[in-house]
This record gives sequence, structure tokens and C-alpha cells, in this order.
Amino acid sequence: MSLTYLYKKSALKKILIIQTASIGDVILATPVAEKLHLFYPNASIDLLVKKGNESLFEGHPFLHEVLVWNKKEKKYANLHQLGHRIRKTRYDIVVNLQRFASTGILTACSGARMTIGFDKNPFSFFFTKKIKHRIEPGMHETERNNDLIRELTDGVNMPPKLYPPADALADLEFMKSLSGNMYTISPASLWFTKQFPKEKWIAFMKLIPATSTICLLGSKQDSSLCEELISASGHPGALNLAGRLSFLQSAALMKRAKMNFTNDSAPMHLASSVDAPVTVIYCSTVPGFGFGPLSTDSTVAETDEPLLCRPCGLHGFRECPEKHFRCGFNIALEKLTTRL
Repeated sequence: MSLTYLYKKSALKKILIIQTASIGDVILATPVAEKLHLFYPNASIDLLVKKGNESLFEGHPFLHEVLVWNKKEKKYANLHQLGHRIRKTRYDIVVNLQRFASTGILTACSGARMTIGFDKNPFSFFFTKKIKHRIEPGMHETERNNDLIRELTDGVNMPPKLYPPADALADLEFMKSLSGNMYTISPASLWFTKQFPKEKWIAFMKLIPATSTICLLGSKQDSSLCEELISASGHPGALNLAGRLSFLQSAALMKRAKMNFTNDSAPMHLASSVDAPVTVIYCSTVPGFGFGPLSTDSTVAETDEPLLCRPCGLHGFRECPEKHFRCGFNIALEKLTTRL
């Protein structure tokens, strides 16, 4: 019997979505929430994320509650408490987007009437429904996630979506100093081989008209890199905003920008979530992995040189395995300047 029959013919009241991975993965989980809300508008939808990502959903219009798992302190004690809380809530459906044991345990022990997850999760044999995790050419991660709820909804894919408040930038002093065309650059990445070399960022910033404003975005840890880029480029309109904005404020700023320049990293997905224009630089990775930009106005910039070593991994490395990093250094700046 299909899930559609079971739940469209009954009163589905409580849904839990689980995605406790990185910022980008959580943003790419939002289409699942959007889709379930569209098909079950009266259901109470909760979302479980890891601590630090909950601010993405401040003021969200239809999420009932955002549950938070603190992985950094008392990780397993907190997991145990979450398990009790989830069981007590008595969800009708738990949809687990992750493929790791910890969330598999939460799903299997949730007590929900229906539990859905990918077959690669070690505890998927306890789920009511396990879905094959497909890695196919041209298939986006949002499509893989949609597979989990296809029988509950339909096969139509939806883009990621976040909801920055209308006044997200209202009280920020720097907004008064913006002049000319405004661009954002998110120069950092957790992985060296996914980050456009700083020498290339500097050269690119020197080509951006001096009458423009460049807002450099990132976390507090990225502030020193942003300061170095501003100093070396000498651009008079560059602002270091790393660590000064929330996720939703960054998204709101991206929406206002003429163009946003990012690595293959979380800011790309942040731009997609508000359909902001974006140019994504791919060094060691490729869009074919299924994590490309989804904004209406989006472009990929990558090297034209055929490299046998590229891609060298799904998530990148802390240094180039071949020691030359040609996939980053050989990206022509014209691929960026044409987007100004």
C-alpha cells in the first residue's frame, strides 16, 4: 500500500524532518519542508538541525519548531535526550535526510507511525520505508531528497527557500555607505581545494570598478582572509562583513546584490535560497556531484584545462594532492568579470 494512500486518507498532524549536517545540506533540505507544507498545510512540521544552524529558520512562516542537537558538548547525552523528546511528541512521520548512524537511531526509535530514510543509513532496515540513495549524472541533491517524500507528494522538484525578514538589513550602519553597484564575495571554504586562491581573488577585486561596493562575507574565522584581500587589492569600496551578519542577513544582502561570487560552498546555497544571482567557482569539485547553484541567474566558473586529477574528491582536501592546484589557479578571471 502506498504512502500517499495511507496519509492522504488520514489526518496527518505531526511531521519531523531530520538534517543535522552542514549549513549547505540544511538549506538543501528546505524543499522537503516546502513540499510537505504544500501537500499537508494543516500538519505541524518540525525540523531537527545541529546547533549553530537553527538561526537559518528564525521567523520561518510555517515551521512549528526547530529542534537543536548540540554535537560539540555531551554529544551522545544530548542525542539520548532528543530521542526521548521525539518519542514523547509521537510524530506521524519522521523523514531522515541523513545517512549516518546517529540520526538513524533517532529515526528508528522515534515511535512514529511511518519512518522514511535512505537505504545507506546503517539503521535503515528498521525504517518503515527506505529509499535508494541515487547518484546519477545531472541529478541534484534536492532531487535525491525529494525521492524520500515522492509517494507522499509528487515527483516535482522544488528549489531551496529561506525567509529573511523584510527588515533584516534595516539597522545595519554600513548599509548607508553603499554606493554604485553592490557585489558580494564569499572567499573562504572549509577545504583548501574548494577555495579560489587568494591571489586570484585579489586580482579579480582589482578589476571591479572603484565606484562599486564589494561586501566580503563569511564567518568570524574568515575575517582575517577578507581583511587581507581588501588590503592587497586596495579596492576603496570593499567592506569586511565576515562575522558581522547572521545567515538570514547575509541572504538578504545577497538578494540585493548585482552579483554574488562564491566557492562551491554554503554561500552558494544561501544565494539559491533567496533566488539571488550567483557565480560559483569550482576548483577541485564539479557541479555534476549534484550540489550546484539553483538560482534563476546562476553561472559556473571552472577551468577549461582538461585535468585527469579533477575532480579529486567530493568534499575537497586540505591541500592539492598533486601539489599544483591548477584547477584553481587556471580559472580565467574573464569568467568572473563578464558577470559584473
